[in-house]
Amino acid sequence: MKNISSSRILPLAASALLWLAITGCGRDTVKVYHVDTNETTTVAVPPAPVAPAAATPSGVMPSTMPAGLAAPDNSGLPALKYTLPAGWQEKALTQMRVASFSVADNGKQADVSVIPMGGMAGGNLANVNRWRGQVGQQPTDEDTIQKMTEKIVIAGQDADLFDIAGTSPGSGDAERIIASVLHKDDTAWFFKITGDADLVEKQKPAFIAFLKSIDFGAPAAAAAPMDMSQLPPSHPPIGGMSPAMAAAPAGDKPVWEVPAGWQEGPLAQFLVAKYLIAGAGGAKAEVNVSSLAGDGGGLAPNVNRWRAQLGLAPATADDLAKFATIDASGVKATVVEFSGTNPRTSKPATLIGVILPLGGQTWFYKLMGDAEVVAQQKDALMKFVQSAKYPDAH
Repeated sequence: MKNISSSRILPLAASALLWLAITGCGRDTVKVYHVDTNETTTVAVPPAPVAPAAATPSGVMPSTMPAGLAAPDNSGLPALKYTLPAGWQEKALTQMRVASFSVADNGKQADVSVIPMGGMAGGNLANVNRWRGQVGQQPTDEDTIQKMTEKIVIAGQDADLFDIAGTSPGSGDAERIIASVLHKDDTAWFFKITGDADLVEKQKPAFIAFLKSIDFGAPAAAAAPMDMSQLPPSHPPIGGMSPAMAAAPAGDKPVWEVPAGWQEGPLAQFLVAKYLIAGAGGAKAEVNVSSLAGDGGGLAPNVNRWRAQLGLAPATADDLAKFATIDASGVKATVVEFSGTNPRTSKPATLIGVILPLGGQTWFYKLMGDAEVVAQQKDALMKFVQSAKYPDAH
C-alpha cells in the first residue's frame, strides 16, 4: 500500500480511557513486528478544531470530554509523527484524540484513533476485558490474555497488540478491533482501528504500517499528562462519565507535614500533590494525592481500580470488610494494602492507599512502587495523611 507523506506533529490534547480487547480464539504463537521509523517524512500542521460531541458506534471513543471534566493539557508529551496510509481520511481532532482517521470501502466503515493516557492505564487485564465486552465477548483471565497477546515494536519500544473479532451488541453486525498499547515514559499510547470486521481485517497491513511509521519528537512544554489512573472506574468507560468522576471543587490544597526524603513531582490532571521517593539501588516509589466530589465512585470501584494497576483480581466482599482504618481529620479513613506486579516493568510492586471522605468530597492517597521502599514509607504515609489541614473541610 502506498503511503501518503502527510504526517503530523501534534500538540497533545486530553487523554481518555481506551479499553482494549482480544479474540476468544487462542494464540499460542507470539508474533513480533519490528519497526522501521526511517520511512516517515513529517510535516508540521496546526491542530484541527475541536468538534462537537456526537453519538458514536460501539467501540468508538466520543468526541469530547464528558460534562464536568475539563480537557487536560498534554502538551508536555512528545510530539507524535506518522505517515498516513493510502485511503485513510484525516478527521478533525477532538478533546479525546491526538490523531483521528476514517476508512471507507463499498459502504463499510472503520475508525482509527490515537489516544495518550497518563499512568499505567489499568493494566491489560481490565483493558482487554472491557474491549471484549464491546464486541460481544465474555471476560477472560490473565493467562489467556498472555497467550493471545501479539508483540510489536513501535518507535524502538516494546508494545502489545490485540486483535478481536465479534459482533456489535447494538446492530448484531460483525465487528473487529485491532489495537496496540505502547508504554512510553509515564504515558500509555493507545492506537486502535475498529469497525466492519472485513474492512478492519483488510486494513490490518496498513494499520501495522502506520504503527511502523510512528515516531516521537521532543515535548512542546513541561505540562504533565492527564493521569486517568487516579479516577474510579464506576462510570461507563466509553460513553461518558458519572458525576462522581468530576474533580472536586477547586480550592487551596491541604497543608501537610511532608516526610523527609519526599521530593515534589510534576502534577497531572486530577492530582492535588505528587511526591517521588528514591530508595537504594535505583528502587523508587511515589505518592499521589487526588480529590473527587462526593464518594468518588465508592470504595469497591476505587479499591479494584488500584488492584488492577498491580494485575490483581477484584476484591471480594469479604476483602472489603477486612480493611483497616485510621483516624484522620476527625473521621475514619480506609487503609488498603496489596502487592502484585507492575504491568509496565513486570517487577513486583506494593500499593498502600488511604481513602478519606471529608466535607462532601473524598481524598485519595496512594503510595505505590518498589515493595521494600513502600514498606519503609508506610508509617510516613500515615503520618502524612493525619497531618493534613483541609481549608475547605467542614
